[in-house]
Amino acid sequence: MSLSDCKYGSNTQRDHSCSLHSLSTPENYGKRPVRTFFDFRHPNVPENLNVKWVPLLPLTNLRGISKVRRVGFLLGLTLTFLIMASYILLWDKKGLLYTPAPYQLRPVVLPTSTVAAEVSSEKNLIGMELLVKIISSKLEYTPRKVPDEKDIIETDSHLFSLIPRHFLPSIKSPCWYEEFSGELSTDLYKRNLFTLRSKSFKTVCDHLRADFSQHLYHRDGKQFRLRCLPYFYIIGQPKCGTTDLFHRLLLHPEVKFNTMKEPHWWTRKRFGYIRFKDGFQERFPVEDYLELFDLAAHNIQAGVSRNSSGDHSALQLITGEASASTMWDNQAWSYLRRDREDTEPPFLAQDFIHTVQPSAKIIIMLRDPVERLYSDYLYFKVANKSAEDFHLKVVESVQLFQSCLSERSLRSCVYNTSLSNAMPVRLNLGMYIVFLLDWLTVFHRDQIIVLRLEDYAANLEVTIKKVFDFLSVGLRHQPVSHLPCRSSVKAGGGSTDQTAHV
Repeated sequence: MSLSDCKYGSNTQRDHSCSLHSLSTPENYGKRPVRTFFDFRHPNVPENLNVKWVPLLPLTNLRGISKVRRVGFLLGLTLTFLIMASYILLWDKKGLLYTPAPYQLRPVVLPTSTVAAEVSSEKNLIGMELLVKIISSKLEYTPRKVPDEKDIIETDSHLFSLIPRHFLPSIKSPCWYEEFSGELSTDLYKRNLFTLRSKSFKTVCDHLRADFSQHLYHRDGKQFRLRCLPYFYIIGQPKCGTTDLFHRLLLHPEVKFNTMKEPHWWTRKRFGYIRFKDGFQERFPVEDYLELFDLAAHNIQAGVSRNSSGDHSALQLITGEASASTMWDNQAWSYLRRDREDTEPPFLAQDFIHTVQPSAKIIIMLRDPVERLYSDYLYFKVANKSAEDFHLKVVESVQLFQSCLSERSLRSCVYNTSLSNAMPVRLNLGMYIVFLLDWLTVFHRDQIIVLRLEDYAANLEVTIKKVFDFLSVGLRHQPVSHLPCRSSVKAGGGSTDQTAHV
């Protein structure tokens, strides 16, 4: 049979005969075929087919293997056998010589058959139930020891020296006057690091720079600028509708002068981190953070200047921000204190916010933790998204979290940076109870409002009215149902700023 017959023929005999492989030595090339281990010939195929044998590797080299190598191979095989035997004999007494780390990733295999899938699902269900039992057994909440105010202030003396202990009583937002001794001809916002990462805020700064001198307060031959902190903080959680809520609040005349939704200053940027995976970059000074609220401060100062006319509306303007990392993210301490093995962060974001602003208003938005986790997965996963892939990642994360709980407290596992980085999905962000109770250790219950995304979506008007009442914001201008909706805003999504990812 010719080569062309093998390539284009279609009969059964040809298919099997062309699948033969032969080995030939130089001495008997063309005389006697030597078949390999794989012979796919059909039993009925005749033996006298005209096959042209194709020579492969010569067999003469096989005879060149020295006796020394053979003996070495046998010794290696014997040694392997002895090691395996020692493992088996010592199993009950000492266990495996290699013990995996508590947070070592375990391979998870997706079952292909129905029976295997049922067995795997049953095992996963047992694992989930065990995790719930472990968490329930650790829910005897022991309030965290709140650090002393002195220790908090020592960590950032500049921050607490710049912000006064008391604010102006006639202004609703937490504001104060700071003496301005700079040159008006200089670009005050040129070095603000937030302008490098937000085009919208840079545009705002261009406007503020143009009429900055008009909003200075003059007294005793000195010039003062009005500084403000946020009146309210929407602190989380990610993928729970915080972006939609923030932008709806901005539609109200008393809230509209806020410029950036998610500065992430309290949790990351003041420590020099933007994304922890990118490492340390540059610390954002508190002055840069305060300038995020200069637009509101300028409008409030304008109201103070014309207050003699009886217009008090500007004094009711409020400031706010909505960094969805504020509630849960305290990972910066694990990077700043690499030499210490703290089981929990020594300080939390709320410790600093409460120290500078004890009367702050805290807004929390939550949702079904499973729905939140799936939305989080879809947002941060780049490619190959699927329900099956999500399931595997959740199972792996549950196993890792369960391993941590076997050795540590629930709070320690929730705040554990190494565990968080090892889990393929952010399972710990759904442990709402831990975060909420920790915020209640420093803020009073009446300073915190907790909303559910499900209620927010089902009855927007009622939920928004609760927030307005909580913030003591008037509704005299227009009913909530008539507030326009921004089509570009998605529940829990990021803003157009590059720093919005949490």
